[in-house]
Amino acid sequence: MPRHLLPVVLLLLPLAARALCTSDEVPQPQALLERFTNADCAECWRDPRTPRPGPDTLVLDWIIPGRKGENAPLSVVAMDDAVERLYMLEKPVPERSTAVGSARAGDPVPLRLAQGAAFNDYIGTTMELKEPGREPWRAWLLLVETLPAGTEGSPVARNLVRNVFRPDWSKVMRRAPGRLAEARAMQIHEGAKAERLRLVAVLFDSRGRIRAISRTECP
Repeated sequence: MPRHLLPVVLLLLPLAARALCTSDEVPQPQALLERFTNADCAECWRDPRTPRPGPDTLVLDWIIPGRKGENAPLSVVAMDDAVERLYMLEKPVPERSTAVGSARAGDPVPLRLAQGAAFNDYIGTTMELKEPGREPWRAWLLLVETLPAGTEGSPVARNLVRNVFRPDWSKVMRRAPGRLAEARAMQIHEGAKAERLRLVAVLFDSRGRIRAISRTECP
């Protein structure tokens, strides 16, 4: 086995036996509120008019790379995936900030998540969808940092997206058509506190509708 893969294997083996945090018995939200903030706009993070989620709604916070690059005030938490998500939503990149709400369609699909303990700046994760049928599912697996209100002056609590994995499940379905599953180590990026990290997964069907919004909770 290549030496660079050993930490990943060590991280995922205990996860298969006993996950620290799972989506088991965690009700799926009915909707998403996604807040996008340009990394150039530090005052947007502290804006008292920041939209709040409604009942039974999960909030996600994305930081978009700014024109100032690494000199942007929020550049350390900015990611290109935020731009990709805006593209999926058919929304332009804001100069300051914007918020987009999306409702889950149909009955919730049982998409299971689990995460293990942090190890060497990585955290073990699994995502599993049983009996996927022939639907060409698309999933976004997000490692989010739960930030209480008041963090860096934010007037609201946030689920800050820190890492993203988008599996190519078309290849997985050819190998194992009766089950879709991923097990991987996700990197803990600079500044994130491991004890605040949770998993969120958003599952889309072929029409682009959200069919599952799963999240982990830790006992």
